[in-house]
Amino acid sequence: MNSQQVRNLIGRILISAIFIYATPDKILNFEKNVEFIISKNIPSIIAPLLLFSAILCLIIGSILFISGYKKRLGASLLLVFIVPTTFIFHFHPFQARAFLMNAGLAGGLILGLNKEKNTSLKDIFNNQ
Repeated sequence: MNSQQVRNLIGRILISAIFIYATPDKILNFEKNVEFIISKNIPSIIAPLLLFSAILCLIIGSILFISGYKKRLGASLLLVFIVPTTFIFHFHPFQARAFLMNAGLAGGLILGLNKEKNTSLKDIFNNQ
């Protein structure tokens, strides 16, 4: 395992940490979160579907991004979650801190879309 591989893994874990942290609340308080989505003028018929899709993006995206297997797909799924979420929940009324924090996360995920050699957890542990 070389230092570049370790840095890449640590970076992916740190970027994904907020997504992992947010996921259980979305699952355990599904109905409350659906009500919150509806309060942002999202039609009640699609709010549960959007939340379910968000949960899938968070879980699958985090696993793929952290593991390094299909890292670009994982980053894309997390971007599919964070970009609309940022505009729906932090743009009106404008919440500068939350907006900029999400913009920073999006920037890290965009870097994760680079076509560098895809180092997976398997590669790291097999190179010992």
